Amino acid sequence: MSRLSWPRHVARWLLGLALIGAGTGHLTTQRQEFQAQVPEWLPLDKDFVVLASGVVEIGLGAALIALPRQRRTVGWVAAAFFVAIFPGNISQYVTRTDAFGLNTDQARLNRLFFQPLLVLWALWSTVAWPKPRGKRD
Repeated sequence: MSRLSWPRHVARWLLGLALIGAGTGHLTTQRQEFQAQVPEWLPLDKDFVVLASGVVEIGLGAALIALPRQRRTVGWVAAAFFVAIFPGNISQYVTRTDAFGLNTDQARLNRLFFQPLLVLWALWSTVAWPKPRGKRD
């Protein structure tokens, strides 16, 4: 397996740390804020969803940092996670729910455009996305 270029290596670590931080928030001080993003139509207890997704985020963040040999697989799993939680962001926008300082429609709309960037960040930083042959990571 080829070595990761330093920008990708740093980006992978930053994403891992961000996920660990967000996951810790799910389990502690930001639990209610995260519950505001759980769609009403989801047939699960909001607190359970927040706690479970927090555990997943911490695990993904740790895996991004601690498992460099499995980085492609972890990158795809992280990208899938970001896609899976996107309906919560859409729900927050549609229901006009305030959380995390997103207290205007424009702020909630702007946030929707950040989620695809997280997907791309996970794929790019782990070289999970296919690249042309002969190109350096």
